[in-house]
Amino acid sequence: MNSEPRVLAVLDDLLTAAAHDDRGALWQLAEQGRELDANLVRLPPGAEVGEHQEDVLDVLLVVIAGSGRVVAGGDALNLTPTGVVWLPRTSRRALAAGPDGLAYVTVHRRRPGLTIKPSVAPPAGYEGGEAPCMLDRVCPGCGRLSQDPEPVFCSRCGERFAGH
Repeated sequence: MNSEPRVLAVLDDLLTAAAHDDRGALWQLAEQGRELDANLVRLPPGAEVGEHQEDVLDVLLVVIAGSGRVVAGGDALNLTPTGVVWLPRTSRRALAAGPDGLAYVTVHRRRPGLTIKPSVAPPAGYEGGEAPCMLDRVCPGCGRLSQDPEPVFCSRCGERFAGH
């Protein structure tokens, strides 16, 4: 782990270099040993991230460019550059980009690695078995594994899951 502060990205440069119709995560914090996750996400004009719920983590959303709205609990909050929105864990929310699109950074505590734990202790001599297939919960856009057993939209990049 590198403990020296350093510049990891220049967000304006990343946004300028992206194609006009690029959507999803343009940058992700990927440093070894980190305790945070962060993403630069861009939605093209009119794009949406469907209603979803993050059950484990609070998320801080910082608007970098464009405009849009977040709908949570029936209330619509306008998103404009330099706006900061707190999305508490267990809150249901949806995002929509305005006519110029929307670029934002999300920051949250690093998600713990996924583990499969038995609900009861296995019987003596049990050697395990195959893990359940969860490919239907892997986002086709960014590869994130959804915690939702029947996801429709990815909570990270907004991509629609297959079959929906």
